[in-house]
Amino acid sequence: MLVSAFILGVLGSFHCVGMCGPIAFMLPLDHKYQLKKFFQISLYHLGRLLAYSIIGLFFGLVGKSLNIFGMQQGLSIGIGIVMILVVLIPTSLLMKYNFSKPIYRIISRIKSALGKELKKKTPDTFLTIGFLNGFLPCGLVYIAVFAAVALGSILSSTLYVLLFGLGTIPLMTLVVYASHFFKAKWIRKHVQKAIPVFIIMIGLLFILRGMGLGIPYVSPKQSTETISTNFECH
Repeated sequence: MLVSAFILGVLGSFHCVGMCGPIAFMLPLDHKYQLKKFFQISLYHLGRLLAYSIIGLFFGLVGKSLNIFGMQQGLSIGIGIVMILVVLIPTSLLMKYNFSKPIYRIISRIKSALGKELKKKTPDTFLTIGFLNGFLPCGLVYIAVFAAVALGSILSSTLYVLLFGLGTIPLMTLVVYASHFFKAKWIRKHVQKAIPVFIIMIGLLFILRGMGLGIPYVSPKQSTETISTNFECH
């Protein structure tokens, strides 16, 4: 399952070029010194990975809590179905229900803080920009979050979202060095066609995982171990 996170990040990075690319283009990089420029870009990515790790940790705690109540298999099936529906339901219909509205004020503050940081050139600026960038709403991050909740393990959930972030790094780095190449619409168009197919595949994997068919690594059987609640007082 964790491998799917990295692949989702690699494929999804073409989507990230359109969403986060403008931020990458606006980074106050030092173009005169390539080593310093590379260090600045690395700090930007480190900030994003830190944000993704926090997101994965938070939703891992949510998934772990649900797992304690024995809801993990049903949750895995439900999230798998949601992933598939997100792809199959027309975008125009989904746009009517903007899930970001309840936290619109927080997002506005993040964007405002980003604007201020983009005007600075101190080393910590790039880390801050990446960190704030990681909390901006993104459809593919939502998919990674769904998966993090379904995994039901704090470590696995954190690693899942972190690996997703790692998968976006190669292309997002190339964007900075070869921005003219990635502005070609046909490149994003062809690769983005593969993203919905892969999301459906991940959804099916989570459904299989929840069914507990006894398939190693794919659909393990549900543990029948129970915790005794009988205590003796002496």
